[in-house]
Amino acid sequence: MTGSPYLQLKGIAKRFGSTQALKSVHLDVARGEVHALMGENGAGKSTLMKILAGNIQRDAGDIILDGHAVEISSPRAAKALGIAIIHQELNTIPDMTVGDNLALGQEPRTRFGTLDRRRVQESARTKLARIGARVDPRMRIGDLSIGMQQMVEIARAVAEDAGVLVLDEPTAALSQGEADELYRLINQMRAAGVALIYISHRMEEVWKLADRITVLRDGAHVGTGTMAELNPDAVVRMMVGRSMGDLYDHPVRTPGDEVLRVEGLVGNGVGPVDLAVRAGEVVGLAGLIGAGRTELARLIFGADARTAGRVSVEGRQSAPRSPVDAIADGLGMLPEDRKSQGLFPDHSVESNVVISSLRAFSTLGVVDRAASRNAVRSQMQRLSLRASAIDLPVGALSGGNQQKAALARWLLRDARVLILDEPTRGVDIGTKREIYRLIDGLARSGKAVLIVSSDLPEVIGITDRVLVMRRGRIVRNLSSADTGEEEVMAYATGTNLTADAPVHGALA
Repeated sequence: MTGSPYLQLKGIAKRFGSTQALKSVHLDVARGEVHALMGENGAGKSTLMKILAGNIQRDAGDIILDGHAVEISSPRAAKALGIAIIHQELNTIPDMTVGDNLALGQEPRTRFGTLDRRRVQESARTKLARIGARVDPRMRIGDLSIGMQQMVEIARAVAEDAGVLVLDEPTAALSQGEADELYRLINQMRAAGVALIYISHRMEEVWKLADRITVLRDGAHVGTGTMAELNPDAVVRMMVGRSMGDLYDHPVRTPGDEVLRVEGLVGNGVGPVDLAVRAGEVVGLAGLIGAGRTELARLIFGADARTAGRVSVEGRQSAPRSPVDAIADGLGMLPEDRKSQGLFPDHSVESNVVISSLRAFSTLGVVDRAASRNAVRSQMQRLSLRASAIDLPVGALSGGNQQKAALARWLLRDARVLILDEPTRGVDIGTKREIYRLIDGLARSGKAVLIVSSDLPEVIGITDRVLVMRRGRIVRNLSSADTGEEEVMAYATGTNLTADAPVHGALA
């Protein structure tokens, strides 16, 4: 630790009905320290941070700030104490400007009592300049990237002189460039003496940023250590009780006949692209941000318009012009942004799972509710989603369980081809393991699986082949068993290619 604790949480306990969510948890963080908080979904991290934010009240324990016991009865009280939390689900108002978001609750007024627009803009520019964010305060915040929206929230926290800043999965939806900018800002705040609590499932970024790590499991404190005292495998064992070594292990798969074939596909800055995926095969798309991986996946699924090329499923030309066409032709897609593109957050888990299979449970337009409900329950059980969640809004579930619900939709639909874009983004190690086992099981049942992933160990570890993309084209077709991260990166960056090198097709 870099100094004496500035914030201390001692013996924090919280019960919800019969569930003991937190069991005498302790955590402390010093000024100028980045303290990582890790644990699986359901470990108690969110509950602990909600107590710190004043959203819920603890049943027992003490909160000590700068040597004094404090009560945090509300978010307003937390803010007054200099505690700010940047949530994974951002608390900005999309239809308002950047300046208006930064001024919320502190709107400057003219002498006539109206909003002083000039001062709103000037204040916003000052706040943004303080963190080096190049954003026009007049822009609608919903038009910014997730990374820039996050910078606006951080600008607000810094302007309020927060002494404690909590960052909850801050890079989950960021490009590498945006993540690098965030890392720079975190180091800047550390140097300024801010006490930072960093929640992340990404081991590599925790090792890049943190001074210490605290691990929670099942609502209890498992351990705290410095980076010198711990290693990634030890942290995983603390989180899940198992080592990381077998995370990607799977028996050798033997692919069958070709199921998906893409030829000369062009559109949305991608192409021409050729590729094929066989029954029982898992193929990964790797590449840098902007290489065209997600754009290619969306073209195949008909979510974006193609200008040339064709798609075939089991020898039948598909060439979907919309996701509706793609689903009818046997394709299913888990999009990169599950919240805005893959789920209906305010609707129940049941509705989200059954939405693409309603015809299978309908007669003359009337849905057999009992049959659909039983089918949904079966898929939930398959994915270890608790049965009682069936009527909950899917947006109320943890990130990992939302991902399971999105996957359950395509399991129920029995899609022949599954396109999974960042299938484990924002989920914990245990849920990752479950998703990997599910993908392996789908392949063994004869499905063709195409995966987009920014996690190189993942894309190599769970696939049979890796197709490396660069500048909208596939530049190399590699056997996962015979390649490593360095080779994939060499092709992704172009260091293994000459300017006029031929594209290596992926139809074999």
